[in-house]
Amino acid sequence: MKETLRRILLLLILCCYVFFATATYAQQPVEAAPSSHDEDAQTNSAGEASQIPTIGDDNVQKAVMILHKIKPPTSRLARFSNPKGVFRTSVYYAKELFYLLFMNSPQLPELFTLKSRSSKPNAALFNAVELLNDAGEHDNRDALYLLAEMNFYGNFTHPRNYSQAFQYYRQLADLDGNATAQNMLGFMYATGIGGAVKQDQAKAMLYHTFAADGEDTKSQMTMAYRHHAGISTARNCDKAVRYYQKVAEKAVSYYRSGPPGGHSLIKEAYRLADEEGGVYGEGASIVSAGANAKQGGPTSDAYAALDDVLEFLDMKSREGDLKATLHLGRMHYEGAHRELSRDLRAAKEHFMRVARQYWTAEGKTKTDVHPGTEKLAGKAAGYLGRMFLRGEGIQQSFPLAKVWFNRGISQGDALSQYMLGVMYLEGLGVEKDAVYAAELFGAAADQDLAVAQTRLGALFLDQGDLQTATAYFEHATRSGHIEAFYYLADINNQGLGRDRSCGMAAVYYKVVAEKAEVIHSAFPEANEAYENGDRETALVAYMMAAEQGYENAQANVAYLLDQAQPRFSLSSLMPFLRHKATAVGDAALALIYWTRSAKQSNFDSLVKMGDYYLDGLGTIMDREKAAACYQAAAETMQSAQAMWNLGWMHENGIGIEQDFHLAKRYYDQALDTNREAYLPVQSALFKLRFRSWWNKVTHGNVNSIKEDDEPKKSRTFGEWLTNFLEADAAYYADHDYEPDDWDTHSSDPMPGGDGEYFDDDIDDDIIETLIIVGLAATLAFLVYYRHRQREQQRQAVHGEDPEPPDAVGAQLQAQVQEQQPDGGFFPQPGNLGFNDWVAGGIGH
Repeated sequence: MKETLRRILLLLILCCYVFFATATYAQQPVEAAPSSHDEDAQTNSAGEASQIPTIGDDNVQKAVMILHKIKPPTSRLARFSNPKGVFRTSVYYAKELFYLLFMNSPQLPELFTLKSRSSKPNAALFNAVELLNDAGEHDNRDALYLLAEMNFYGNFTHPRNYSQAFQYYRQLADLDGNATAQNMLGFMYATGIGGAVKQDQAKAMLYHTFAADGEDTKSQMTMAYRHHAGISTARNCDKAVRYYQKVAEKAVSYYRSGPPGGHSLIKEAYRLADEEGGVYGEGASIVSAGANAKQGGPTSDAYAALDDVLEFLDMKSREGDLKATLHLGRMHYEGAHRELSRDLRAAKEHFMRVARQYWTAEGKTKTDVHPGTEKLAGKAAGYLGRMFLRGEGIQQSFPLAKVWFNRGISQGDALSQYMLGVMYLEGLGVEKDAVYAAELFGAAADQDLAVAQTRLGALFLDQGDLQTATAYFEHATRSGHIEAFYYLADINNQGLGRDRSCGMAAVYYKVVAEKAEVIHSAFPEANEAYENGDRETALVAYMMAAEQGYENAQANVAYLLDQAQPRFSLSSLMPFLRHKATAVGDAALALIYWTRSAKQSNFDSLVKMGDYYLDGLGTIMDREKAAACYQAAAETMQSAQAMWNLGWMHENGIGIEQDFHLAKRYYDQALDTNREAYLPVQSALFKLRFRSWWNKVTHGNVNSIKEDDEPKKSRTFGEWLTNFLEADAAYYADHDYEPDDWDTHSSDPMPGGDGEYFDDDIDDDIIETLIIVGLAATLAFLVYYRHRQREQQRQAVHGEDPEPPDAVGAQLQAQVQEQQPDGGFFPQPGNLGFNDWVAGGIGH
């Protein structure tokens, strides 16, 4: 009792500490970065500012000035989301403990159902809205767009109201066919978001078609995906290609419009569930099981966080490890992880540190360096030259870029070869020389640099060598280069050098379009909102990307809708407090996105589809469909969860025929696919064997487990000999012999002989020789046995006593001597048979 009171007192003190600490810090002003939608809200949604003055422009300008003065609200506890220092860190963990003990309640239904919520705006926001409403009554397009965006996204602290946003978007679309407003109307009809309108896929297709014809990129992506996948319309490959091609052309144009070498396309699309080991958790999902499981123990680097990796590389770099320094430079330059943004200044410092280990500031080459330093310095020189050429983090300088590229080329660096080729091809600081550029591209392409292979393929395509160009493009696609996919898409779409392939063209164009996320996707906003805990904003943004056909976004939407209450909370202990996060509408919407994700080869989503059909979530319960989903996922031999589910269904006869033997087979396959499933599989097998035994004892009608106890077949002599030779070869292969003992490929073969004398066919020749010898011996024995039988029959007919073997042999020898006189093996000249022998024998 005393211990319990002590704990309660300690928690009360902790709560008071957190309250006063956070209250103190909450008084400090907080600057928050404006939302991207806030910045875009000042112009027309189609990307064009109003050029002609309209009624209400003054009101719009006044409203915008007021809106930019409004600060977004901040939570008291949100101040400590990124703790720094001892005090902040202690308060942060105190807050986490407080939430774990007292605030770990189920998610609110509004988080997933996305209903409109209204609250009284502050005075400044109220005045801005009044000004915009006055302008909107005069059909001011900027005012209508601002009001629609504020109600939809909640910009400038405005409460979300999806119904009101729908009205503003529709009014704006009806005025002059605004493409962005039509795209938003199509999205709202497709998803029924917030209950603003009832889902109507026909109207969604109508508005998206108008928006796509108005060059709205998001609607073009949506229409392309719908025609490609057959969503709310029949599959039409030609229409899918037409829409995807338009987006792909914009994507490639954006890529080429960047600095020399093209824009850096940063990937923002990733699956939220992958951060938790997959939708079924670590070890149960395909992304973290089987071949994708983390190798090594819990202390290995497979479980290291990004901060730990950076800290380790930094430590090795300070110790003089140039590989670690170069790797750090690459990570900062490329932003190799979603949690690590690009830091060009840090990248330059690391690259320069590596390069200075081989080249001095005066450009002289050091001689007393460790082996391998020159190669690492060459790679660093390539990156430094690229940064000078593109003006990344430093002032652009073509002469300095050329100097660094030449240094890198002296060490065979592929990036330096390619980038210097770009300078000569485009005449950047040098005279144009396409021939020399092609030589540099070829040298870099031989080192498997994808971008160089694409450039070289384009040069061959210009010369009419389609076969060579296609080969280079296909090599470059292995590294995911955007232009390589674009060229292959055009080749397949136009049928150049081959039959036209609409399906391949659609796939390639889709890849190109999805690589340029920056021109149409909402992934950056979605990821930022999710990390900040704003699940509603994240869900809406992911839904937009999901409608455009991004599989990662589809999986994210389904995953967010599928999430239930925390595992450890009061509601998990008290059923009457339990809340079902997957309400009917949310479950149905989640099933739609699980299905779309599964159709794009996400097999965990396919297993989730089976779960929804099995439990009747968002649809009518259909256990046969559930079994079909599990079967399709199990056939990939990757999902242990699907195999285990099939074993359970066969064991209990749910959705499929009850069969204990097939249940055991699927349980065994689940264990073979994922060794981490040992405990659940063994537990299931223990119960299954007992049920199978009872079924046998009671003469049940279920197919019981059949053990593989068939007797082994005896091996023939040929099988035994083959196995012996294979085992002998394996014995020598498993032992490490010195080159003199077992070196059949010596660099100094026998003079006058063949250095490759012993080849892989020698075992086959030995087997054939032994078989021939065996057959000859068998034939000789049969001839001898037949002669003995005939001799015994003759003696029995004449009443003679059988002669001993020696006597028989002597008699045969005498008969041979009588038939053929001793003249040697060949007839001698002068013999009567000599002429016949020379001519080839009588009768030949």
